[in-house]
Amino acid sequence: MKLVLPAVAGFLFAIGCASIALAHTSLTTINNPGGGKIMYGQVDGARDDASAMAAILRAIHTQCGDRPQVGKLFAVRGTSSVAVFFTVVNRSAGNTPVAGMLIAAPAGPNRVEAALVTDKAARLGSTINPMLKTLFASWHVGGASRGSAARPRPPSPDVPALHRVVAGDDSASAMLPAGWTMNPVSRYGTMIVAGPDGERGVLGSGLLALDTNNPMVRQTEIFAQGAGRNTSYARALYYPYGGDLADTFVTVWQRSRRNLGAPPANITVANVVNLGGGCARISGRINPGDGLRAFDAIFCSGGVSRMGQYMNVTSFVTIPETYASREQTAAAAVLNNFSVNMNVVQAQANRLAAPEIARINAIGRAAAQQAASAHAAEDRQAASVERHWDSEDRNSQAFSNYLLDQTVISDSTTGEHATAWNSTADAMVGADPNRYQYVSKQNYWKGKDY
Repeated sequence: MKLVLPAVAGFLFAIGCASIALAHTSLTTINNPGGGKIMYGQVDGARDDASAMAAILRAIHTQCGDRPQVGKLFAVRGTSSVAVFFTVVNRSAGNTPVAGMLIAAPAGPNRVEAALVTDKAARLGSTINPMLKTLFASWHVGGASRGSAARPRPPSPDVPALHRVVAGDDSASAMLPAGWTMNPVSRYGTMIVAGPDGERGVLGSGLLALDTNNPMVRQTEIFAQGAGRNTSYARALYYPYGGDLADTFVTVWQRSRRNLGAPPANITVANVVNLGGGCARISGRINPGDGLRAFDAIFCSGGVSRMGQYMNVTSFVTIPETYASREQTAAAAVLNNFSVNMNVVQAQANRLAAPEIARINAIGRAAAQQAASAHAAEDRQAASVERHWDSEDRNSQAFSNYLLDQTVISDSTTGEHATAWNSTADAMVGADPNRYQYVSKQNYWKGKDY
């Protein structure tokens, strides 16, 4: 089957989704002997990298019957091109998982070239390096002719062998180098990964912040510093929206550590690349308390709501300083091809929110009934109001915990309660369920949990 796209006139996709064939006078298709397919050429109608990539990904979506799950955009070393990893499921061919790498490069005024290397997802880790070598032996990035002194140096095809892993709830996926593993507690769009030489990574970690430019937020912050100092509002991140992304990133990282009970880390930002859309690629060094480590991160701040809330999402990998130079490419590969299945995450959020919304509505009905009984005996009224306030405090705290992605857990060894980020709580309970348990709102301790 062939599909003509008006936005990319001349690009015809014949996608068995395990391979992609492009038919156009200026396009070249190579069937890789070791598996997979290579395509490159000019994208007609595209005026920049973004429009070229968007048109090709839309075509893949149409032909495969599934929306491609796309990783973070990254610059290709030594060239003016950009690239992205993607995965997609071929619905018309037995739901076959397919993976690939899409590259776009300027080829002149209002002209863009693109290249694709694709294969079945299970094989891409072993075929991508040979395909990239074949591609850059023929395709001269940016349109320079063979032998031209102006030809950019092709990107190093030293992408490590990769294997695809999927979170247990199908909410996220990544392609990891050999020897890397995913923590089984990974879910809700966040993945925890580790490498064989002490590499550690958290992909898709979110932290809600409150914009101090918002008058309502400033009032909340004053409350949190006074009467609300023992509530979740005191643990929230108050930070002005729209500031420098590197500064916001460091503040978010330090606040996350504080919320986990860890001391501040020594963080030095060495390089920042603005990716657009409120995102940046940030790298440098960090000492979290167990020695100096290099870090590579993709940090994004989402839009701010009318109530002054905005979500910050971080994907980062840290590497012991000893292995930093050797494992830099592996860390970049992990970050570049992480993707979130937003359909699954949204459905999960809806399921989690529905019971809490119902409880809040029940509180409202209970409040109305209590107001109608306002002429009851003063002692009964006082007791009722007290119970109502306590119930509201508990429910408000439970809902605040939900908004801030937090959970109350108990330690059966010490008898203590603590509020932790959902990913941390899940990891602790999963690792030692006999010691750590989730605490329902009915069992919150007044003055401690709310």
